Amino acid sequence: MEADLSGMDERFEKAASDLVELRQFPGIAKEFWPRFLGVCANLALADVCALVLGRPGQAPRWQKIGEWSAGPGQPRLRANFHDFLDQAAERAVADGNFIEDDGEREGAFLLGMRLKLARPEDEVALVVLVVDFTEQAARDALARLALAADTPALYQANLASRQASADVEKFATVLDWMVPVNGERRFLAALLALCNGVAARLACDRVSLGWQEGGYLKLKAMSRTEKFDRQMAAAQALEMVMEECADQDEEILWPVAEGSTAVTRDHEKFARDQSVAHLCTVPLRADGNVIAVLACERQASPFTTVEIQQLRLLCDQLTPRLSELKRLDRWFGARLTEDVRELFAKSLGPEKTWPKVFAILGVLVLAALFLVRWSYRAEGNFIVRSEAVSYLTAPFDGYIENVPVRTGDFLRKGGEIVSLNRAELLLEQASAAAEIARYEREMEKARAAKQLAEMRIAEALAQQSRARLDMVNHRLEVAVMRAPFDGVIVEGDLRERIGAPVKVGEPLYKVARLDGLFVEAEVDERDVKDILASKRAEFAFVSQPKKTFTASVIAVEPAALAKKEANVFLVRLKPDAAPEEWWRPGMTGVAKVEVGQRTLWWILTHRTVDFLRLKFWW
Repeated sequence: MEADLSGMDERFEKAASDLVELRQFPGIAKEFWPRFLGVCANLALADVCALVLGRPGQAPRWQKIGEWSAGPGQPRLRANFHDFLDQAAERAVADGNFIEDDGEREGAFLLGMRLKLARPEDEVALVVLVVDFTEQAARDALARLALAADTPALYQANLASRQASADVEKFATVLDWMVPVNGERRFLAALLALCNGVAARLACDRVSLGWQEGGYLKLKAMSRTEKFDRQMAAAQALEMVMEECADQDEEILWPVAEGSTAVTRDHEKFARDQSVAHLCTVPLRADGNVIAVLACERQASPFTTVEIQQLRLLCDQLTPRLSELKRLDRWFGARLTEDVRELFAKSLGPEKTWPKVFAILGVLVLAALFLVRWSYRAEGNFIVRSEAVSYLTAPFDGYIENVPVRTGDFLRKGGEIVSLNRAELLLEQASAAAEIARYEREMEKARAAKQLAEMRIAEALAQQSRARLDMVNHRLEVAVMRAPFDGVIVEGDLRERIGAPVKVGEPLYKVARLDGLFVEAEVDERDVKDILASKRAEFAFVSQPKKTFTASVIAVEPAALAKKEANVFLVRLKPDAAPEEWWRPGMTGVAKVEVGQRTLWWILTHRTVDFLRLKFWW
């Protein structure tokens, strides 16, 4: 019996160790699930374990994706297990977990549990058959299996995190490659910097770039080569390789990857004639058309998928910059003169072009001033205000331990604001846990001795200790005070009070909600008559003048507010979109309230006309 218990302890210990490793498992899913099944089998001391995947709306509804068995076992029990596998999975997903007597043999139980995955809508059930178990032992096995329920979700989350980290690293590498190219101001110098950078980063023997001119790709740059002769046979062969890539508008590798359908005749000929072991060509696209091709040659090793993705990303990011350099790499006067002459010569003819241009412009300006109606808006300063604030108070008497925030910091819901010292609480927690264990042992001892009164007393004392432990745990939970909502700290700074005592109910911080922000604009009384019926407005912050936001006019205050410069009316605006993260109460800027359509002449002159009317009483 002692040997059996020792063996069970070893299996449990190994299962716990394997479970910890699986939570950080770096391998693929095909390797993870068999190991996970084995761990669950050891935790439950199972005879058979099976993983079942739910497929809503498909037939069959359930699909077995893995199975573990301890050995030959009992065929009848195994057959019954497989017959009821779908029903058990359905029940596990519906109830979360269950335990059921197998019915075929005394001591055989069927256990089921829904596994937690990264996506809540995914359905995977773990179904286990245990043999020669008591009902209590089966329930203990189900409890042990519950410890592993969240392991698949943690594995998937870690896998996604590693993939995101790899993507970020790949993007950061491409950004490093772009730095020397973006630093160039001439077209050919930028192309040479691109070829040299790719050759150095990917250990290529040669990198070349051809640009589309006159309907053909012409070799423009080679790595580590400032001058070359396009009439050379090697250069012309390389241009043919680039043409082959441009015609198919896709990345081409030589030797050809398995399953590829790309035409590689010119690639193959060039690689054979020039003794190139590995060749990769990547098209550069602008407005959906191939305008250039980058060709990379390497002897040492094949191009990897990551390297090809980096080249694709690099080319996509640099193509607009290179296209602009190609257009601008001429003398400014020549570019401007040619652009203007071509624009007007097409419509006005080559004779007396400039007088015609000025006459037409004059007519257009007058027509625009008196005929074109433009949206006019009354302008005024604004300030952002919050509709609600919340005070955070100390949950119990204690001492301040850590203050990670300061006045003005933005808080996410659940973000840490201040934490109180938990040393005494941890001691109380340990003491309460020890008392619970002691009273439970006394209760078991009294039960064994059939001393009912002593057992009831020990049970009551254990419950009392659990209540004290619950209270301590609650205080431990609230010892770290967190933001109740998204907001910003507008009052309170405890950084200089670290270690100081606080009393229960003492106000510590004042937090303003950011989802209830509104804009209060000041409109000059000269424009108030025009905005009374207005419903729309726009505003822009002093800190972000390039970004404008739309809003609805909620109300106009009925009384004017006296200012030093002039009387103003307060207009309350409600932003159409949710407040952005960087908005703060007290921010200012300029708001423009829509008045309606007016002619450009009225917009430009109405201020002057109003001044003259007041001056001369027109």
